[in-house]
This record gives sequence, C-alpha cells and structure tokens, in this order.
Amino acid sequence: MERRGRYKERGWRGMQRKSSAEEKIVSVAAAAAVVVVVVAVVVVVVVVVVVVVVVVVVVVVVVVVVVVVVAMVVVVVAVAVAFVV
Repeated sequence: MERRGRYKERGWRGMQRKSSAEEKIVSVAAAAAVVVVVVAVVVVVVVVVVVVVVVVVVVVVVVVVVVVVVAMVVVVVAVAVAFVV
C-alpha cells in the first residue's frame, strides 16, 4: 500500500512538473509573441519615419526648384526691361 501511495504521489508530482513545464512553454510563447509585436511596431515606426523624411526631402527639393525658376524668370524680366528702357 505504501508503494502505491508513493507511486501515486510521484505520479501526481510528475503531472505537476509537467504542468509547470507547460506553463513555462506558455510563458515563453507569450514572451516570444510580445517580442514579435514589439519588433513589428518598431518596424512600422521606422517605415513611417522613413516615408515622412522622404516626403519632406521631396517637398524641400520642389520648393527649391520653384524658387530657382522664379528667380530666373525675375532675372530674365529684369534684363528685358533694362534693354527695353
């Protein structure tokens, strides 16, 4: 009878260990899921920042080109007016 009791106790402990091992696997999986979510959020933020920087650079280049073209037109008009007068 003692052996059966000990066996049952060991079996119960073995099950308990198994459940704690399962809990560890679940906690590791949860931690991995959190890491994946954090990495995904960081990637999205980096992509958004890169897109914003590219848009800002394009806008600055367009503004510079417009300013240069307007300046050239002003110079041409000024030279034409100087010749006419």
